[in-house]
Amino acid sequence: MTKVGVPKEILDNEYRVALTMAGTRALVTDGHDVYVEKNAGIGSGIADEDYVSCGAKILPDAASIFDTADLILKVKEPQANEVKMLKKNQLLFTYLHLAAHSDLTKQLCKTGATCIAYETVQLDNGALPLLTPMSEIAGRLATQIGANYLERPMGGRGVLLGGVPGVEPGEVVIIGGGVVGTNAAKVALGLGARVTLFDMSLERLRYLDDIFNGQLRTVFSVGHYLESLLPSADLVIGAVLIPGKQAPRIVTKGMVAKMKKGAVIVDVSVDQGGCIETIHSTTHSSPIYEVSGVVHYGVANIPGAVPWTSTRALTNATLSYVLKLANGGIEALKADKALSKGLNIHQGEIIHPAVAEAVGSPVSVLK
Repeated sequence: MTKVGVPKEILDNEYRVALTMAGTRALVTDGHDVYVEKNAGIGSGIADEDYVSCGAKILPDAASIFDTADLILKVKEPQANEVKMLKKNQLLFTYLHLAAHSDLTKQLCKTGATCIAYETVQLDNGALPLLTPMSEIAGRLATQIGANYLERPMGGRGVLLGGVPGVEPGEVVIIGGGVVGTNAAKVALGLGARVTLFDMSLERLRYLDDIFNGQLRTVFSVGHYLESLLPSADLVIGAVLIPGKQAPRIVTKGMVAKMKKGAVIVDVSVDQGGCIETIHSTTHSSPIYEVSGVVHYGVANIPGAVPWTSTRALTNATLSYVLKLANGGIEALKADKALSKGLNIHQGEIIHPAVAEAVGSPVSVLK
């Protein structure tokens, strides 16, 4: 039997929760105890009574959760006061994005906890099953958000992405053709925008050209053509991902300076450091700022804006792995190759090579 704890998320305007009623019932059915912090699910439309009806116990605060649980389930990386509550040999399963957070990495190492990141769990075919649902949501929201901030009262240049008969549509540039970029393109094309997508994989570009029936302009690489196209872009969406690593800087400050005043940048890769040189993390409370007259949106937890959808999509993806961890503990990592790639920190040592490289530390191996 494992004691599974679900604290309330405390990041700015983060309304997701790490476990749904269905996930709770599955854990309880397997013989585990589930402890949920009071009001943890309210933002996602799940009341304490809902959790109780599925067999969970409600605890009054985060300290009680961290003090009781063997396995902690979260959505976002632990904040400073949460790190202080982590204990040696405790399992933490959440989004971590440690390549962009060296200080957090060092602090987590000091706790002695085993930290497993949703975003680095990886299948043999390269797919990231626990990142995919949030990437789908973030990609779709990125276009929606960009369209909103292009409105003049929001600071944009007053462009309707789809245009109208007799007036040309807006120009959308998407950097990266993965899950985020694909979903951003789907919404942008649905709105009627002109969309150009850049990627380094010809195979991926062929796939996208096929599924979008040639409506999407695809460009290999991100060199000179990207720089020449940015001055005409109304909306730029950063969607670059290298699993576990800090995002490469694709768009320079000089390139941003050549963009139109009131154009909008939404960098979804900001949680891994961002692929736009001028981007930095913002919050849902204060989401934008301007550089060279260009509106920058750098919220690192975009799916938190739609928690009802995001929470359910997240548990749909994570539950099978949560059950493995609850049933097998650290041994589950040795038995499941995909889950083992999610291991970032164990007993004070960095296990994931990309994280170790990013923070300049030696890499260790799970024994």
